[in-house]
Amino acid sequence: MYPLYWITSKGGIFMRYSYQFKRKAIELFYRGEWPKTPNGVTTDTFHRLIRDWVKLEQHHGPDINKNRGTNKYWTPEEKYSLVCQVLSGQGLRTVAIVAGINSGQLYQWVHKYKTLGYNGLINKSKGRPLKDSKMKLPKNTSPRTLNESEYEELIRLRAEIAYIKAENEVIKKEIALREEKEAARLKAKKQRLSKRSASKAIN
Repeated sequence: MYPLYWITSKGGIFMRYSYQFKRKAIELFYRGEWPKTPNGVTTDTFHRLIRDWVKLEQHHGPDINKNRGTNKYWTPEEKYSLVCQVLSGQGLRTVAIVAGINSGQLYQWVHKYKTLGYNGLINKSKGRPLKDSKMKLPKNTSPRTLNESEYEELIRLRAEIAYIKAENEVIKKEIALREEKEAARLKAKKQRLSKRSASKAIN
């Protein structure tokens, strides 16, 4: 198997897996096999991690497991949209996989929102603050016409609407499937009655 390596952070020591290791683990998964569980991690946790790698690859392609979402800039609005999905009842890991980010990163956003509110999701600017408040903003920056609470509510409602639409699609498919099964049942019943009638007519 390919090597693993460890990194240290403020939260302690965490295991990192090379992209080659992930690819090998995914290949084994599709063959119905598991790689040997590394020291320092439980088998359940390790297998769950591999299933996440598989789902990520299915949603975003194999390159997603190279550096999951690390190169993407997430706006406060995008973060808040994902946080709302979690707070509305969707699984954190599922939301993270669909978004293509690490579940730990999404957990941090949820935690920051719960403790600091919308301000906790705003990216802190690096470097010295601008002295001249009249300096021109970047071309891609547009002034907000809503205050913070209104903007937060708008993003939350959008996330709820998207979630409701997804639920409705599932319900529609379930109804269509039930109708299809019922139609097949009635058709089979009609055929049986027709055969019985024909048999009685012959006798």
